[in-house]
Amino acid sequence: MEFVIKISQFLLSLSLLIVLHELGHFIPAKAFKTKVEKFYLFFDVKFSLFKKKIGDTVYGIGWLPLGGYVKIAGMIDESMDTEQMAKEPQPWEFRSKPAWQRLIIMLGGVTVNFVLALIIYIFASFFYGDTDISASSLQDGYSIENPLLTDLGFKTGDQIVAVGDYKIENYFDIKKNIIGAQSVTINRNGTEKTIQFPEDFLGQLSTSKDRSLFEIRRPFVFGKVSDSSLNKNTNLKKGDVIIGINGEKYKYFDQFKPVLSSLKNQTVSVDVLRDNETFTTELKIDDKGEFGFFSTGSYDMFEELGYLSITRKKYTLGESFGVGYNKFIDQIASYGDQLAAIFSPSTGAYKGVGGFKAIFDIFPDTWSWEAFWGITAFLSIMLAVLNLLPIPALDGGHVMFLLYEMISGRKPGDKFMEYAQMVGFFILIALVLFANGNDIYKAIFN
Repeated sequence: MEFVIKISQFLLSLSLLIVLHELGHFIPAKAFKTKVEKFYLFFDVKFSLFKKKIGDTVYGIGWLPLGGYVKIAGMIDESMDTEQMAKEPQPWEFRSKPAWQRLIIMLGGVTVNFVLALIIYIFASFFYGDTDISASSLQDGYSIENPLLTDLGFKTGDQIVAVGDYKIENYFDIKKNIIGAQSVTINRNGTEKTIQFPEDFLGQLSTSKDRSLFEIRRPFVFGKVSDSSLNKNTNLKKGDVIIGINGEKYKYFDQFKPVLSSLKNQTVSVDVLRDNETFTTELKIDDKGEFGFFSTGSYDMFEELGYLSITRKKYTLGESFGVGYNKFIDQIASYGDQLAAIFSPSTGAYKGVGGFKAIFDIFPDTWSWEAFWGITAFLSIMLAVLNLLPIPALDGGHVMFLLYEMISGRKPGDKFMEYAQMVGFFILIALVLFANGNDIYKAIFN
C-alpha cells in the first residue's frame, strides 16, 4: 500500500508538470498560428496507450514515462523529422515565424513551470502556513551518528549555532543551508566551536551508507513489532514511551542503544510511560542488542512530551503573496547552488545526482497534499532550470540559437541544427544514464 501511495504521487506530479510544460509551448504556438502535430504525455516509442486526433493535432499518452513532448511543424526537435525540413517552408511552420515569436514559443514551457511553482508557494502559504521546530527548544542538542560527521568532530548533544554564515533559528534551516556550506558552528557545553567541512563533503555524504545529518533527539516510542522479535507477545501499545531500563532512566532513543548493546540475550525490566502514568514490564533483548520493534512518533507527539517546540505561522491571502514569492526565489537560489556544486568536480556533489528513483524516493509513503504540492513546486523549478541549460535538444539550446539569430541577424542552417540536435540528444542520454546509474549503484552498494 505504501508503494502504491508513493507511485501515485510520483506519477501525478510528473504528469502535471509535463502536461503544463508542454502547454507552455502549445498555447503560444497556436496563438501564432503555428501547426502543432502532436501533444503527448510520456513518449510513444513504437506505440501509444491512447491517442486521438482533434483538428491538426494528435493528442496522446505514451507508454514510456520519461517525459513528454509537443511536435511543432517545421521545427528540428527530438523527432528529427528531416523529411519535413527538406521541403519548402510553409506559413504555418515554426521556421517561417519571426524570431521573436519562436523565442516566446520556446520559453513558454519553462515560463509555465516557474509560474506554477510561484502559484503553489503562494497558495500553500495561505492554506498551510509555515511549520518549523524552534532550534532553541532542542536544549540537549542533536543526534549525530553518521561516521562522516563524527570523524569531523561532531558529537551527539551538540547544538547547531550556524551553518556557514547563516544563524540557525529553526531546525529546518540546517538542511536548507547545508549545501555549499564550508563550516558549521556548534555549542558544546557552553563553548562555541567551528568545524570545517572538507571540500568534497557533499560527495562523501552522497556515497555514504548513512546519509543522516543533524537529527532531532527523540524519545523511544513503541511502534510496530517485527515478526522475528522475541517480544511479539508484549503488552506494550503503539505510542508507549520507554523511559528506563533496570531502574535507570533515559530520555532519548540514542541513549538506549549502548545500554541495549551491553545487555544482549538478557531479559530486562523496562519502565514505560502511557497516558501520563508509569508502569513496569519485562522485555527480552536479542543477540543484536535490540528489542525487535520499531521506534515511531510524530513531532506533535514529541511536543506534547516536552521534547521540542513547534512554531506555526498562518498568513492572510495578501501576506501569502509576499511569503510565497520569497520561498520561490529562495528555492531557485538553493537549486542554483546545488547545480553549481554538481558542476564543480572538486566538491564530489555529482556523485549525489539521482534519476527517477531519487525523485520517487522524496515522496512520502502516506498521502499528504501539503507534502505533494511542496515537492511538485520544487520539481517544477528543477524542470525549468534544467530546461534552460544551453544544451541542444533542451529549450535552453533552442533559445541560445534564437538569441544568436536575433543578435547577429543570421539564422543557423538546418543541417547545423540537425547535427546540434543530435549532439544534444546524446548529451541528454548520457546525463540520464549517469543519473539513473547513480540510483542503481546506490541501491546495490549502499
